[in-house]
Amino acid sequence: MAATLHDEKILITGPTGQVAGSIARALAIDNEVWGLARFKDEHARAELEAAGIHCVAHDLSTGAPLTDVPRDFTILCNFAVVKSGNFARDLAANAEGAGQVISQCREARAVLHCSSTAVYAPNGGQPLAENAPLGDHHRSLMPTYSIAKIAAETVVRFAAREHDVPTTIARLNVPYGDRAGWPAFHLAMIEAGLPIPVHPDGSRYNPIHDDDIVRMVPGLLDVATVPATTVNWAGTDVVSIEEWSRFLGEIVGREPAFVVSDDAVPSAVIDTTRMHELIGASEIDWRDGLRRWQAE
Repeated sequence: MAATLHDEKILITGPTGQVAGSIARALAIDNEVWGLARFKDEHARAELEAAGIHCVAHDLSTGAPLTDVPRDFTILCNFAVVKSGNFARDLAANAEGAGQVISQCREARAVLHCSSTAVYAPNGGQPLAENAPLGDHHRSLMPTYSIAKIAAETVVRFAAREHDVPTTIARLNVPYGDRAGWPAFHLAMIEAGLPIPVHPDGSRYNPIHDDDIVRMVPGLLDVATVPATTVNWAGTDVVSIEEWSRFLGEIVGREPAFVVSDDAVPSAVIDTTRMHELIGASEIDWRDGLRRWQAE
């Protein structure tokens, strides 16, 4: 990725998160990267600054003016997300905040807005294409998340048209990295001897490794359009929580336990046809990605 984006001035929101942090560090090698977040963790901020990222503290849920943020960015990557469980705050931060940063960066040549496949209505594990019905997919785990993500997409589409800024809305499915992401929570539960909740439909997803995510960012920016391009962003492999948990159990020498519950997050099996057409397929097999954890 560092070979395909050079000398850009890039604003990345949410760089203290797993996904945006990996992207920010990779892009900072050959570009001027700014990071916008609340930065409550001074250690996290210091690590980003050590990687050459200019950090600006701001809480998008407040609606305060972005007085410390320039307007001359060539690229905006919006990964900011707030999951407080408070609808007023989460809608303000995720939806209104998205509109605010796009307005600030309206002169950019491209915007990448990271959404989620949590915007889709549960459908019993059938493949979900970009035109599938939307719904409150994550209600049991994060009551505001799906609705806030749907609202954010709506604001982003409006902002793309209003400001004539080419935009891609990428719906991300189960990102994971080295000891990071949802599988890492399950590994912690395995090591603690706790049962892992699974949905009656099997809890199947398309996990995608951080390395693939980072590699695909330039392509997602290249397909930005007005009106906005919407595309699923997911790994090629369809894997259940049971499968990756058993694989992780083998790594640590522990047998995972499961409990079937209607309150578990239902499957989100992703149709990656459009993604493959626009930017290509993921390259890292989920087993290879998790196998890296053996060395840690």
